[in-house]
Amino acid sequence: MFLSLDGTAIVQLINFAIFFAILNVVFLRPVGAAIKARRRYIDGVRADYDEYTAEVKALRQEAEARKIAARREAEDDVSSSRSAAEREAGRIAAEFAGTAATIAQRARDTVDAELAAAQTRGDRLAADLADQLLKRALETAP
Repeated sequence: MFLSLDGTAIVQLINFAIFFAILNVVFLRPVGAAIKARRRYIDGVRADYDEYTAEVKALRQEAEARKIAARREAEDDVSSSRSAAEREAGRIAAEFAGTAATIAQRARDTVDAELAAAQTRGDRLAADLADQLLKRALETAP
């Protein structure tokens, strides 16, 4: 027969079993443990990466929301400041318009008084001049 079970085959089987047991203890278990540890490390790194990616995404969204809120708040502040400035400008314009109207009225009153005084003085001067001319004309008359 081609294959016979004699003492050599049995020794070879025992030799293989011993070799496999030693190989298992010396190489296969440590390598399997190293592969498992490496897999746990890679899974941990991947989980950390996913966690940090989600955290970065959340922080970016929060930053964007804060930026939008700050922009909206700044626009509201600018709008309220603009309204306050417009109200203040209107108040100042009204105040100075009143002051200008008062000054203009005083100037008109002064001009009217001076004009009336000048007309009164002019009438008196004209009468005096007419008297003097009449006196001269009468003195020089034959």
